[in-house]
Amino acid sequence: MGLRATFRHEALLYAGEDEFVARIEPFVREGLAGGEAVMVAVPGGKIRRLRERLEPDAGRVAFADMDEIGANPARIIQAWHEFATPHLAAGRPVRGVGEPVSAARSADELVECQRHEDLLNVAFDPGPGWTLVCPYDTTALAPAVIAECRRSHPHVHEAGAAGRSPEYRGLDAIAAPFDAPLPPPEAEPDELAFTLSGLSGVRRHVAAVAAAAGLGERCDDLVIAAHEVAANSVRHGGGAGVLRMWWTDAGAACEIRDAGFISEPLVGRLRPPVTAIGGKGIWLANQLCDLVQVRSSPSGTTVRLRMHR
Repeated sequence: MGLRATFRHEALLYAGEDEFVARIEPFVREGLAGGEAVMVAVPGGKIRRLRERLEPDAGRVAFADMDEIGANPARIIQAWHEFATPHLAAGRPVRGVGEPVSAARSADELVECQRHEDLLNVAFDPGPGWTLVCPYDTTALAPAVIAECRRSHPHVHEAGAAGRSPEYRGLDAIAAPFDAPLPPPEAEPDELAFTLSGLSGVRRHVAAVAAAAGLGERCDDLVIAAHEVAANSVRHGGGAGVLRMWWTDAGAACEIRDAGFISEPLVGRLRPPVTAIGGKGIWLANQLCDLVQVRSSPSGTTVRLRMHR
């Protein structure tokens, strides 16, 4: 079997965990029978059930716990890239199952998962092609979430049949600058304006607030991430920015605003080449933080970092 000509990104609507297993098992077995490389990235409990059903062939499947690799949704595209690229380069077809969207996600995480689902089309549309099925539990997710999955997936499989989604928004809309408003801070933020000479002050301020928020050993990670994003503001955002910080029962939030504009929709989601001059700041922030939210338009850019205790 040869490689697909295009990337096929399909939402699979299912009702409850039993139906999830009943739908995904034959999809995986079909891939294994055809000599395809198969990866399943879903929450850990579903991995256990699928392993049991797939024996004795479960060892031929690459399993990844979505609660780990997708804790920050901006890390997921890199995981798929690392799995699929070597196989495709060797001429081996690839199929995957990825379930980043669940009822356990916070509101902010859900929005970023939905953004991730959109951006999968941008990341892999150029080819070579492979197949990715994204399950959505209709018994646990709100109707608005199901409606959104129809807009982010070119194909939808429901009621035993697969077809093109007429609601799919298309690559041009997905790749456009993303400037949906972020929710207001949950607490009154501290603000600090900075320029190049003030980056050391940014580090000190983040360290102090992170310590007050009880981040403990994670303080250093947030300091590094905030410094990298603030340095980007100095280099690419007009030479200055504004830092805002606050904390909640869950942890600390750090937001950096500047006058720059990010036109690259995949910023921070694919590992920059070693030889790259720029592009490493948001990537590093994504590796260190529990959630990174990027919003940009010609009027400016906001990057919000969250770190849990």
